[in-house]
Amino acid sequence: MIKKFFNISIIGFAIIFTSCKNDEGKTVETEEIEFRKDAELYLIKTSGDTLKMLDIEIANDNYTRATGLMYRESLKENHGMLFVYPSAAPRSFYMKNTYIPLDLVFFNSDSTIVSFQKDAKPLDETSLPSQEPAQFILEINAGSSERWDLNKGDRFSVQQD
Repeated sequence: MIKKFFNISIIGFAIIFTSCKNDEGKTVETEEIEFRKDAELYLIKTSGDTLKMLDIEIANDNYTRATGLMYRESLKENHGMLFVYPSAAPRSFYMKNTYIPLDLVFFNSDSTIVSFQKDAKPLDETSLPSQEPAQFILEINAGSSERWDLNKGDRFSVQQD
């Protein structure tokens, strides 16, 4: 019985070792992830003026929040991703497997901007924390928050179809 188990174990090890060896140097091809418009997001100045309208994807479950914009090759100027959490708390992101330089805009539970992480570098695993508790995080192309003159206190409104 022990000899039979030992023989099966060696065969199993040989199969695993061979299959791993054969995969060396191979890359996995994935299909391009297409943008999916879930809603429109309006960025609003403290004065009440609408600053910008974006088509957004909403990440509101564990899977979509964990993957975010990973593996995307590009993001159009008027697109973004809004991460939605059940409540405000300290939040931290990183750019693992994210190929697009991004600005992260952190909003509290009443949709007011509380902090930024600007020009996040692609593929960098450095922690990018909110400076205050945040319930919503908007990812947009790097430099957009400066171009659009976003500031703490500005807010957003979402309109779903």
